[in-house]
Amino acid sequence: MSEVTTDDLPPEGGLRKVIGRKVLMLFIIGDILGAGIYALVGQVAGEVGGAIWVPFLVAFVLAALTATAYAELVGKYPRAAGAALYTNRAFGLPFLTFIVAFAVMMSGITSASAAARAFGGDYLGEFVSLPTLVGALVFLALVTAVNFAGISESVKVNVVLTIIEASGLIIIIVIGFFALVSGDGDPGRALEFHPENGVFLGVLGGSALAFYALLGFEDSVNLAEETKNPSRDFPFALFSGLAVTVVIYVAVAFTATMLVDTATLEASTGPLLEVVRVAGFDFPPKLFALIALLAVGNTALINMIMASRLVYGMAREGIVPPVFAKVHAGRATPWVAILCTVLIAVALVCTGDVGGLADTTVLLLLAVFALVNVCVLVLRRDSVPHRHFRAPTWMPVLGAVSCAFLTLPITGREADVYVRALVLLGVGVVLWFVNRAITGRRPRGRQFEGIDKG
Repeated sequence: MSEVTTDDLPPEGGLRKVIGRKVLMLFIIGDILGAGIYALVGQVAGEVGGAIWVPFLVAFVLAALTATAYAELVGKYPRAAGAALYTNRAFGLPFLTFIVAFAVMMSGITSASAAARAFGGDYLGEFVSLPTLVGALVFLALVTAVNFAGISESVKVNVVLTIIEASGLIIIIVIGFFALVSGDGDPGRALEFHPENGVFLGVLGGSALAFYALLGFEDSVNLAEETKNPSRDFPFALFSGLAVTVVIYVAVAFTATMLVDTATLEASTGPLLEVVRVAGFDFPPKLFALIALLAVGNTALINMIMASRLVYGMAREGIVPPVFAKVHAGRATPWVAILCTVLIAVALVCTGDVGGLADTTVLLLLAVFALVNVCVLVLRRDSVPHRHFRAPTWMPVLGAVSCAFLTLPITGREADVYVRALVLLGVGVVLWFVNRAITGRRPRGRQFEGIDKG
């Protein structure tokens, strides 16, 4: 075990600074990898055609623009609060700050719900024949059990699952390499576009969906207080993590479209399993299906942990009714918050499919990302005494415009996605006013007030 130096010790009441840039980069890679690429390759193929890799590359460029905004803001304000902190500093409006935090929390639940639907599909079908909805609900029950067991147990499970999900993608890339060497497959399919959607609309719709697979980089800001030198290390870790991930994704997408025809990928709820089935060497499909199930489970676990802790934190600060801050006496976990988030997830799983739920996640976070990019520009007036990364002004401007543009219906997003997102945000508005009625005053929001003065 390595010794902790005095430089690593936190100030009174703070968190210990023990995370270096390499560990941070690995965390970001592990947080991004997951259900998105395992579940959505077929959905993206349905939008763009055989050129599946193009939307993933475009989504990476868009994510990188917003990543520059996060890199600058983390360098200026190395605190663990993310978009809510930046919104509060930039605008000082408690209700707007709350809605941003609530949108991030709901995006975690919709993401976990999409993962649950993916779990109940073809990957699970390799082992047992169950209706997708039944498999998804059983899956949510398992994730909830781990979440309820305790944070220590959850983190240990997360580490193991991250290694497993990465190994599954490496297997797909190895299959693709041997296919190219042996002359199998049809590489030319990677340049074909959907004849009905066309190049522009196909890439646009596919990119809006592929963006889901790159989400997770924004979660790294919550480690800012525990990073040894966030102003120096975050830009390197953030951009390196995104770059490594997109290389993996493009290679996986190219392999998938090279070996499996577009129609088969689009129709499958386990698209990468189709790649394994047609591979030139004998890799057990059941083993890969198990890897995929664990990868999907990891995504859902991370999201449900985050969502339940956000609800708990808001209740502790008097932003939502205090009942959500109740902690189980034996497990020391926020059981009411966990129950609340899983009930919302159950409702979403029962009313949406993988693509629609993933698209809802993207829609909520695109709105948050657009605002974060604006916050960078507004907070340029707020100078800090230490050096930090500064994004070229055109990058947050283009980031805000592109994120806002991708929220529009022109991307081919279905109307029910917008309705679902508005209903979820409406729940937050109701909780805000219910809390005011209960307390008889505005939420005190100490977590944001204290940060703003720091």
